[in-house]
Amino acid sequence: MLKVKICGITSLEQAVSIEKFGADALGFIFFKKSKRYISPKEVRKISKALGPFIKKVGVFVNEDKWTLLEMLSYCNLDYAQLHGDEDIEYCKYIGEDKVIKAFRVPKDLKKDEFNMYLEKIKKYENYVKAILIDTLKKNSYGGTGEETNWDFVKYLVENINVPVILSGGIGLDNIEKVKNISNLYGVDANSKLEISPGVKDLEKVKIFIKQAKGL
Repeated sequence: MLKVKICGITSLEQAVSIEKFGADALGFIFFKKSKRYISPKEVRKISKALGPFIKKVGVFVNEDKWTLLEMLSYCNLDYAQLHGDEDIEYCKYIGEDKVIKAFRVPKDLKKDEFNMYLEKIKKYENYVKAILIDTLKKNSYGGTGEETNWDFVKYLVENINVPVILSGGIGLDNIEKVKNISNLYGVDANSKLEISPGVKDLEKVKIFIKQAKGL
């Protein structure tokens, strides 16, 4: 069954509702330039209110390593999702069981370029818990709402030994297509399920989770 992470959570009320809908993980964005930024203090409050089985994921961009470790502990987070230029040594410092490493891929990536990206990503497979593929867009670290190259995602899933999570423009309009990607571990949905940045349309989220899981 496809795992579902709902990212860009900014309120306790929405977090609790989305947990009840059956999400596997919630994402909290600590990148201050994001429209969906949330403070560590608020995330700590939300984490304490959630049950023990839902995963809490902090989204970071080129954060200081020690600061990140402090935030993982303070906010009771299970994973750090890294969207910046963090290298393998950075991932090893945080701990392979704690890291989801994001890679941004051009939507128009050509098939003869697949191996170049695959080789870059495979270098990380022994140092992370999972790989997340998002859409490459100039001056953006994610949250574009645009689909990435799904043919590359299929190719990656077939050729890598860690779970692969698909992000970038995932919503009700394409979740059935996503489910056709064999052995994809999970999806990370955000902007297409929103009323405005950081405010989720709870009815859309509820339907999305049911469809993603085939319930």
